[in-house]
Amino acid sequence: MDRGPRERGLRAPAWLEELVRTTPPPIPWRDVVRFAVTVPGPLAVAVAVEGGVSAGPTLAAGVFGTMGALAGSLAPQSGPLRDRLRRTAAAIGFGAVGLLVGQYATGGGWEPVVVIAVISAVAALISSVNAALSLGALQLLVYTALSSGLVTELSLAEEVAFFFCGAAWAALTTLAQAGTEALDPDRSSVAAVFRSIAELLEASGTERTDDIRRGLTTSLNAAYDRVIRSRSHSAGRIQELSELAGVLNAAAPLVEAAVAAARAGVPADPRDVAAVRALAAALEQDDELTAQRPPALEDAPPGRRAVRHGIRLVWNVVGDPEERAGAAAERTVLPLRTRLRELSDRTLASTDSRGFAVRLALCMTVAEIARQYLPVQRPYWVLLTVAIVLKPDFGSVFTRAIQRGAGTLLGVLIGSALLAVLPRDAWVLVAMAAFAALLPWARNANFGLFSVFQTPVIILLLDLALPSGPGLVAARLTDTLIGCAIVLVFGYLLWPQTWRAPLDEALRAAALALDAFVEAAFTGSPAERRRARRRNYRALTELQTQLQRRLAEPPPISSRAAAWWPVIVQLERTSDAVTGAVIAQREGEPAPDLAQVAVLRKAIRQLEADVRAHRVPDDAEIHAEGVLGPVAREVDTARRLVRENAPGRRGGP
Repeated sequence: MDRGPRERGLRAPAWLEELVRTTPPPIPWRDVVRFAVTVPGPLAVAVAVEGGVSAGPTLAAGVFGTMGALAGSLAPQSGPLRDRLRRTAAAIGFGAVGLLVGQYATGGGWEPVVVIAVISAVAALISSVNAALSLGALQLLVYTALSSGLVTELSLAEEVAFFFCGAAWAALTTLAQAGTEALDPDRSSVAAVFRSIAELLEASGTERTDDIRRGLTTSLNAAYDRVIRSRSHSAGRIQELSELAGVLNAAAPLVEAAVAAARAGVPADPRDVAAVRALAAALEQDDELTAQRPPALEDAPPGRRAVRHGIRLVWNVVGDPEERAGAAAERTVLPLRTRLRELSDRTLASTDSRGFAVRLALCMTVAEIARQYLPVQRPYWVLLTVAIVLKPDFGSVFTRAIQRGAGTLLGVLIGSALLAVLPRDAWVLVAMAAFAALLPWARNANFGLFSVFQTPVIILLLDLALPSGPGLVAARLTDTLIGCAIVLVFGYLLWPQTWRAPLDEALRAAALALDAFVEAAFTGSPAERRRARRRNYRALTELQTQLQRRLAEPPPISSRAAAWWPVIVQLERTSDAVTGAVIAQREGEPAPDLAQVAVLRKAIRQLEADVRAHRVPDDAEIHAEGVLGPVAREVDTARRLVRENAPGRRGGP
């Protein structure tokens, strides 16, 4: 069981743990092979056509083709093929735009400074829309920086054309890999929900229930994001996606029952666990369910009856495709005006997005000025370092700057050492393929480790386009240190408000989502309750994410964040108590008095106001009876913990 940041801090500072944390992931062999073949492929073709590594338009074509292949290879991650291709298209499209814009950022004067500042602000705003565009915004900055200093014998049109050829090669290998994968990621994401339910049932009454319940929430969020979003954007496979969406909707009573049973410590019936695992296997493999149905509802003891009922509901839906499709949620098509308003809320109207745009534009502008006036051998490397370190995304600037900066420095040493010992022939391609093969594994481990292997690939590639003279290692180390210093000073130290992840906003959002869940639980329809519950647990997941980001900051930020850990855990317990009350009411307990529901909701809203205003809640206890009693006790505990962490006691969020 995770003992929380407070106890982990007894071993080492929490921010230091987060800074050096490296999760040893399994080796994704398919991705390893794809990267090793795809990235150096265009360059290998150019070398073969030319008959060796010699400067000229053929080699330049191979360099730009490999740039496109690198962008297209890094873009797709695990997930549905649609999402992989969407990320690939974003990376390629914005990378090509960067090649074009970079032509206007060469030379000296104020014009390149303005171009870099504007394109940086645009990249920051674009990155706040979604993950695919965040990746595209990074490629926009990277290829703008490269294009500003990379001069070849090719025309601009030829450079972009060969870049697209390499990107098309990467997309082709992505499609080929997807064709060899047996499992459908959409089905796997839904099956993961039922595996998490089975694990939660097995862990009922143990210390692992909180961690497993969080894992169930993560699986459920991921499944809804993948299936529902894919269904709303896909022009094909609508029937299958609708059926999977129906399975998720039908699973809501089972999820509620499993959470309530785990909270109450009711041991699971092994037959129920086996039935849930059978559902997961049938969904993942698209097989028929076994002939053996779950036990009858009448055979289940009262504490297990809700779980048995939920299993039988899902069993009927999975076993009958018509029922499965009929249970699917209706897709709501938002009006164009609503979608534009939501886009504005995430970009121009967002304080975080605007602040990050100013911060990124400032850092890139300073880097451009340094490029013009500092006597460095490859001035565009300063811009490239700032773009990679302060990539268009939100999170801990401090952690990302240190990890990416240290990784880039080590990568510069490795890449420069290879250039010093390798002959200028096909051995360069072998080294490039080896480092490219390590990228998909390192990406899943640590930002810094990824930079260690990414940087040599870029160095080897650029050296073929622009051969370097003596003093290469010292020059690139100097450029990298300048870039990292710019990020830490102008992107971090000068912005005290950015030292903190928005933990207080996430706390308030979680409290408001809990209030909406309480309202829907006792006054709404089953569909409204299901949606409110999902929003509530999603808000708790975001709260956990913001906590981890703050733990990655140096003290006193990380120590104050650790002090709020009990409050976050208590909000999770309160949500579980609401789910338990719903199950109890479903099993025959009297419905609560609406006046008591109103009192409880008022206390939760007051809790949100206390967090927002950084004030101490009052000491009045909430009195509630029946199914609301456990919920009221959990809310009282949350208010007590907020009092303990109020300003003047431990420090606000």
